[in-house]
Amino acid sequence: MIIKPLADRVVIKMMEAEETTKSGIILAGAAKEKPSIAEVVEVGPGGLVDGKDVDMTVEKGDKVLVSKYSGTEVKLDNVEYTIVRQSDILAIVE
Repeated sequence: MIIKPLADRVVIKMMEAEETTKSGIILAGAAKEKPSIAEVVEVGPGGLVDGKDVDMTVEKGDKVLVSKYSGTEVKLDNVEYTIVRQSDILAIVE
């Protein structure tokens, strides 16, 4: 199955959280922070959203920084995706 987002929605896949700290301490599962960097899987067409014309600035394959608790989580074919509005994306990571 393929997820095709509508309007200004973006489908992202969260990247794995770090399992060790910079000093080399291994973290338990509960101590890991929710990752905030994700990869863009699909991008909606943009267009007229809430009476305003929205141009999509992210592209498929971009690495992006998102708010920790934004979007709707969806599980499809045993893979977890998050669907967010483009405005929930804080930055593109290069």
